[in-house]
Amino acid sequence: MTAAPRLSPRADRLATPGLGQGEALVIGAGLGGLATAMRLGAKGWRVTVIDRLDRAGGRGSSISQDGHRFDLGPTIITVPQILRDLWAACGRDFHKDVDLRPMDPFYEIRFDDGQTFTMRTGQAAMEAEVARVSPADLPGFQRFLKDAKARYAFGFEDLGRRPMHKLIDLIKVLPTFALMRADKSVHAHAAARVKDPALRFALSFHPLFIGGDPFRVTSMYSLVSHLEASFGVHYAMGGVQAIADAMVRVIEGQGGQVRLGEEVDEITVTQGGASGGRATGVRLKDGRTLGAEVVVSNADPGFTYGTLLRNHVKRRWTDRRMARARWSMGLFVWYFGTKGTRDLWRDAGHHTILVGPRYKDHIRDIFRTGHLAKDMSLYVHRPSVTDPSTAPDGDDSFYVLSPVP
Repeated sequence: MTAAPRLSPRADRLATPGLGQGEALVIGAGLGGLATAMRLGAKGWRVTVIDRLDRAGGRGSSISQDGHRFDLGPTIITVPQILRDLWAACGRDFHKDVDLRPMDPFYEIRFDDGQTFTMRTGQAAMEAEVARVSPADLPGFQRFLKDAKARYAFGFEDLGRRPMHKLIDLIKVLPTFALMRADKSVHAHAAARVKDPALRFALSFHPLFIGGDPFRVTSMYSLVSHLEASFGVHYAMGGVQAIADAMVRVIEGQGGQVRLGEEVDEITVTQGGASGGRATGVRLKDGRTLGAEVVVSNADPGFTYGTLLRNHVKRRWTDRRMARARWSMGLFVWYFGTKGTRDLWRDAGHHTILVGPRYKDHIRDIFRTGHLAKDMSLYVHRPSVTDPSTAPDGDDSFYVLSPVP
């Protein structure tokens, strides 16, 4: 899943015309960095985005070979309204810049025992699918969706729109977290609503999208089921790369620039003061320096604090604290093309999830024991059934992903 970030109130004040309109630097041309640059540009800042890769998008970029194009990372959009809002904030129409297609079905889940479950558009279609698999679980499924809607309203629309930087901010929302049993995992919550193992998987695997363990990630993340039910699952023609390229065009239209193939070596910081210093710009690998009033890093936090701020005394995100951090799982992704197969394999749609014989034990292998299992589960992305531009005529492009330790 991909979503555009919102600036914090403090950052929004910095970006208000009349209080600055100076130079802003964004490190990383991933979707988050590009979205931030768009919002800063809309506020009147002169924005420069710097990325070491040769194309924009970061993990949302693509690679091409022999007429095949492959998304490197995210493949679907689940909340297009966020992108519409982002474009509108810049005075643009998202749908004039990007061809976004709704998927139906969203994806098919295939289990080791031959059972299938298909995620579809519309509650009636989903209820029919649940009734086909496990009629006795239909009331529980309906209750699960009701729960997901409440978690969406609180966790996405409420908490997602305001900063939570202070302990008191968290304390204020603890009663709601307790009421919604945020202490339970996504899988435990699904298991409390439905009994069929296939349904439990279908309603609980979504944390894997963000590198999370479904048996540990809070049940608040079940809000994704509401996102899919309400907003659908979408594919951008040209892949997520097409969204990144459109974002670059918006930034350039605002007078900003996206500089690719240039690597930031360090964020320059003034030392001292009550705030512990202030970012003043960046130093590139070739030794050049660029100054700015605002510096935003869209690089991984570990890289930002450990490398880009290596010469700065850090008060909170110290090297010791980052060393103790628990990182998400890994991914193995295989990109390949096939010749003359476009009209073959009619049962292989755009998105297919192949589940191995061990779900819970396999998740334990990934997140706890670090064991690379042979009976892995796979996510198969076949975009050429929707977007012919991803492969030569008559051929297919595939992206197969496996969660690994």
